[in-house]
Amino acid sequence: MLHTELTIGDYFRGKAAEQPDHDFIVYPDRDLRWTYREFDERTDRLAKGLLAIGLEPGDHLGVWARNIPDWLTFMFATAKIGVVLVTVNPVYKSHELAYVLEQSDMKALCVIDAYQDVDYLGITRELVPEAATQQRGHLSSTRFPHLKSLIYMGPEKHRGFYTVPELLLLGEHLSDEGLAAAAKEFDQNSTINIQYTSGTTGFPKGVMLTSRNILNNGFFIGERQRLSPADRVCLPVPLFHCFGCVLGVLAILTHGSAMVMVEQWDPIMVLAAVQKEKATALYGVPTMFIAELDHPMFEMFDLTSLRTGIMAGSPCPIETMRQVIERMNMSEITICYGLTEASPVFIQTSVDDTLERKCETIGTKHSEVEVRVVDPETGEDCDYGVPGELLCRGYNIMKGYYGMPEETVAAVDADGWLHSGDLGTVDKDGYYRITGRIKDMIIRGGENIYPREIEEFLYTMPGVKDVQVVGVPDPKYGEVVGAFIKRFEGSEITESDVQEFSRARLARYKAPRYVFFVDEYPESASGKIQKFRLREMAAELVGMDDVSVFASE
Repeated sequence: MLHTELTIGDYFRGKAAEQPDHDFIVYPDRDLRWTYREFDERTDRLAKGLLAIGLEPGDHLGVWARNIPDWLTFMFATAKIGVVLVTVNPVYKSHELAYVLEQSDMKALCVIDAYQDVDYLGITRELVPEAATQQRGHLSSTRFPHLKSLIYMGPEKHRGFYTVPELLLLGEHLSDEGLAAAAKEFDQNSTINIQYTSGTTGFPKGVMLTSRNILNNGFFIGERQRLSPADRVCLPVPLFHCFGCVLGVLAILTHGSAMVMVEQWDPIMVLAAVQKEKATALYGVPTMFIAELDHPMFEMFDLTSLRTGIMAGSPCPIETMRQVIERMNMSEITICYGLTEASPVFIQTSVDDTLERKCETIGTKHSEVEVRVVDPETGEDCDYGVPGELLCRGYNIMKGYYGMPEETVAAVDADGWLHSGDLGTVDKDGYYRITGRIKDMIIRGGENIYPREIEEFLYTMPGVKDVQVVGVPDPKYGEVVGAFIKRFEGSEITESDVQEFSRARLARYKAPRYVFFVDEYPESASGKIQKFRLREMAAELVGMDDVSVFASE
């Protein structure tokens, strides 16, 4: 039985009424905290401000920013009026942003100034030059015809952009009638979230998720951790990803807990936040926990408040898990497995599982969904211990990929089963293990990368005749990107040329760490390129040929 059939907006209002003075959001480094009531009032004002500038239920609004406080304000404000939140990876660059702007039919885009090596304002102005001369809210972009408004997520004024303080002020002067009217235009089965996941076609796909999908998934994830209003969950993981906004924010909301936000992951900031706010739970991918444990100042912090949390994104080395439990006091930490198309989690360990099961398995299925392990060739169910493809069916399966009906049908079959593309086994006790992948996905420190997307991009580089991209074993990230390139005759492009071309136009984690120039690719008898051989060659070339690498989403 599902936990709720409410929308995210209505559910949040209920929690705010139930525990108005309880902390909901805390940013220790900003000395900022909002109670449930304060955040309810703030998101109401922003929601009315968005209505005032012409956004309506069903419109798409993108947020392109790191984990700043108003990322969350926009998440809940849009949920209250049925505007679809399009989450944009904060390390995207112009090539990727242009694709998402166009493919999602985005009506409004919210940005910050800059983050790491990404100039958000500069890229936005480059892609939408009309904003410099046209009236705000009435943008007419030749390249992005749906885009009507740009919003700067800060107090400073920039030509062509609304600011958050302006929107909040607009909202203050409007009655609540607009909110009530908007709420009648959508329900729990309406798309409320579009999250982009890399696609085997070479193009990211916008996964359409509903309140029913992600609110209930958040609840069941929190149940496995035994969260309650007494818990304070430290979140250093990105909000644009399901890890942050579902495993984190919605698990916290559905249990009346408090979130302790870390704006930009840094091991010291995480350890300090846990100590200062007496966090009871901590989230991260294995590389984050390893960096925290290995930091020379680790022993200076009091982590005795910790109890549980989530490690996800890639397999956890057993020694790392042992240290997390012993040195970070997280005896009840859990492991999650899933994919964005499944809202995302459908298999998870529990607080009571043994160390071995937390390291060697991904746990048992959530009771509210169905999971099968099937032979990829025949579709028949596999026996215990026999590898097959993991399939899932239930309340959590996406509505589909936005604007991509053929890809949707390929991912979710006629009987409603989502095909994960991952190979795994299940034992007689119901514990699942990941054993490999059908698809060629690369997982770099928890970030999913599809080779086809990088290949299609590299074909645009002068001098590249052909390219094959594979995962290369890496001791820190699990896998990194490697590119085997055939050059056109006369071309003298180098490894650094390829890397610089990529880093200037792609998110840094997608840029090839290794570039190998070849004359031929290993092929099967039928002429099909053997990527598994390329992976073996890459591992040998970097001196890690004795490592077997696989990971879950």
